[in-house]
Amino acid sequence: MHLSKIKLKNFRRLVDAKIDLDEQISIFVGANNSGKTSVAQAMHLFLAGDRNRFAFHDISASKWSDVQAFEDGDEGATLPEIVMDLWFAVNEADLHRVIDLLPSLNWQGTHVGVRIAFAPQNATDTLQRFRTRFEEAQQAAANVQVPENGQPYIAPPRTLREFLEAELHREYEFRYYVLDVEQFNADFEQNVGYEPLELLREQGRTGRDIVGDLIKVDFLHAQRHLSDSAGGSRAEELSRHLSRYYARNLERHAEDHNALHALAVSEDQLNRHLAQVFEDTLGRLSQLGYPGFANPRLMIKSALNPATIMNSQDGTHVHYALNAENDDLTLPDKYNGLGFKNLIYMVVELLDLHAQWLAIEGDRPPLHLVFVEEPEAHLHAQLQQVFVNKVLDILAEEADEPEHFATQLILTTHSPHILYERGFTPIRYFRRENAGVAQTSKILNLSEFYRETEDPSRDFLERYLKLTHCDLFFADAAVLVEGNVERLLMPQMIKNAAPGLRSSYLSVLEIGGAFGHQFRTLIEFLGLTTLIITDLDSVHFAPLEDGEEDDDELDEANDDADGEADEEEAASGTNRRKKKTCTPETADAETSNQMLIQWLPARQRIDELLALAAAEKGIQADENGLGAVRVTYPCSVQLNWNDETIERAGRTLEAACESACEIDPLGWVMSE
Repeated sequence: MHLSKIKLKNFRRLVDAKIDLDEQISIFVGANNSGKTSVAQAMHLFLAGDRNRFAFHDISASKWSDVQAFEDGDEGATLPEIVMDLWFAVNEADLHRVIDLLPSLNWQGTHVGVRIAFAPQNATDTLQRFRTRFEEAQQAAANVQVPENGQPYIAPPRTLREFLEAELHREYEFRYYVLDVEQFNADFEQNVGYEPLELLREQGRTGRDIVGDLIKVDFLHAQRHLSDSAGGSRAEELSRHLSRYYARNLERHAEDHNALHALAVSEDQLNRHLAQVFEDTLGRLSQLGYPGFANPRLMIKSALNPATIMNSQDGTHVHYALNAENDDLTLPDKYNGLGFKNLIYMVVELLDLHAQWLAIEGDRPPLHLVFVEEPEAHLHAQLQQVFVNKVLDILAEEADEPEHFATQLILTTHSPHILYERGFTPIRYFRRENAGVAQTSKILNLSEFYRETEDPSRDFLERYLKLTHCDLFFADAAVLVEGNVERLLMPQMIKNAAPGLRSSYLSVLEIGGAFGHQFRTLIEFLGLTTLIITDLDSVHFAPLEDGEEDDDELDEANDDADGEADEEEAASGTNRRKKKTCTPETADAETSNQMLIQWLPARQRIDELLALAAAEKGIQADENGLGAVRVTYPCSVQLNWNDETIERAGRTLEAACESACEIDPLGWVMSE
């Protein structure tokens, strides 16, 4: 059993978002402010079931106009709801756990669902209470002195929205519904007219209790505030975190009481005891390569204060042993770097959260969902990769772990190194969309891309991104270039010609002309605004002489681009030819650049490529202004030499620069 899908409606910028979750690890990626953290916050708010925690601004900005329409009495207008659907993948062994969520005794399938709605208790009553409050406020403010020629004073709440900003927790409530998978299509969109069955209190159990019996959600937030010194109230030493871990786990270790007694007798005994308590944790840290080569070994030492050992920074301290054979040579907590502090803290917290879940007696939720925000904080690249590979092993329980219990992790990250290790399938890409005033996001499941893309192209992309850049997933736009020359020139070109782009989140990716078309499926899937800078790579084909061999590779590429070779030509043998590089002005010149042939602008003849208008060299953006793709390559420019004007195009960017600058540097620059 695992949580398969989360659907959110009208929560902040997640107006209508579906998130498919991996059975083990899901990785949320995307630019800042794309909604990744909002998913975790939504889970926290909905599963807590505390309406006081919701604020009006949790309602998507795209729905604020609905509030005004309802106040104005527009036909069909209603107050907005915030809705979250949870879909659980189950098998026969799990049925007894989800019996409350079965829509009927005839249910057959693999998914059960529950809807949690944060909705008005009674919209009509809410509107009436606002109007009453409004009238009372105006009467109370009737004697307010208004300056001469000043605007009339209207006491708040002036609008229904203002009223809800203050009274949302009183006017809204949680409602729980059973979802019937038969009433949803393959994309889990419900059928028109379907009304789910509301979960009512039964035998003292509420919808909140039923959901809480299925899943426990924990959070490891990004801002962990581990200090190197006593630098502020929010910062803490690692020792404090470990002291809290010790206190929370005290009851799980019966020998701890003996150790506390021994504290008064021998520091040595207590230190051995602390080493025993943390032995397993430190052992699991070793799976992540800590301490590794030349790093100080972690050890726990008592400050010999039994009254404060569990709740004070003067109790248990973290020390680092500088010598493997001598425990007397140590440094205190603050002398280790933030990276390893963060690593140690994450491991301790994850183990503690996991242990708390396992310690639930009786009806333990079968699912433990843990959100980890930005695990890469302060960690170098290799350590990030080790962490994401080993984190599930760290949480794996011993052989006596009860069956049918599972832990799922959701990582939100900006680290290309984490993506490098996990590949496409666990990635959930949060794409920001601009729909007028309302800022929204769409979540793309890269496992679908993985399944739908043909193996050669998919495998190439995965290998290439691993070897080069995964920051494509964090950019607002991408620039795909041929090679080193373009990559080195691009920053200077942007500085000189388009300085505004220096404030944008661009990813410059060196792809080579031969492979540019391989990125087509990924670019179109992501809807990423993209500029492709490539070469013309003009060639001329000549008939083969006796004894010469076909240029099979190029002919196959041309056949793929143009369709099947002409049968008559093949029969006569006239298609047997060799290629020679040539200038773009050569008669009947063609491009050997497969990006230009197979993707944009899908032309092979050089004269056709040079004659194309700008609008014919790209793909237009969608209704949200996303997904525009434009290709550019050396074009014909007019050059002046000895009172003569000629047109020339460079075969490559380098050639265009060299020839143009030799003839007329200023003219070329101005023309470009």
